Amino acid sequence: MKFNNKIAISDSGFIFDPTTGESFSTNPIGLEIIKLIKEGKSLDEILTFILEKYEVTATVLSKILDEFITTLIQLNILIDE
Repeated sequence: MKFNNKIAISDSGFIFDPTTGESFSTNPIGLEIIKLIKEGKSLDEILTFILEKYEVTATVLSKILDEFITTLIQLNILIDE
C-alpha cells in the first residue's frame, strides 16, 4: 500500500484530492493510522501499536482497520499494490 501522491493530508486530518476537488476528514485515530501507513508500517505493526495505546479488542480493531483501509482505497487515497 502507498498513498496517492496527489492527495494532501493536513495535520488536523483534513484530506483533499485536487484531482477531483473532493475533501474528507478523519478523526485523530484515523489520522494516526494514516501517519503509520506513511511511515511504512505493516498492518500487523499498526494493529499492535493501536492495541497498546487504546482500549480495544484485537477482533474489533482488526475489523475497523480493514474497513478503514478499504475505504481509503475506494476513495483513491491509498493505492493497493
